[in-house]
Amino acid sequence: MSQDHIVSPKTYLAIFAALMLGTYLTVAASRFDFGPLNTMIAMAIAVTKAVLVVLFFMHVKYSRRLTQLVLAAGFVWLSVLLGVTLSDYYSPHIGGGASPTIMRE
Repeated sequence: MSQDHIVSPKTYLAIFAALMLGTYLTVAASRFDFGPLNTMIAMAIAVTKAVLVVLFFMHVKYSRRLTQLVLAAGFVWLSVLLGVTLSDYYSPHIGGGASPTIMRE
């Protein structure tokens, strides 16, 4: 009872072109120093490319709502884990932990 969705080659070529543009932007962004925005810009490009791959090449865009919900829940959980990890990494002085300068001595 599966309903297969046929995606046109034109759509695949458009997504491929967008991914190539994203790769070009990644390389171009790596040549400039944006200061503290370096990581944010790189992550924005990477997440955009990942969303395109998941939606179109993995056919999540044309899947049932339950599949989309499970995928969204996985990404929410991943962001929670990364957020907690990064908050611990960037704030060692909170909670009595040693600061990075003390750890070097």
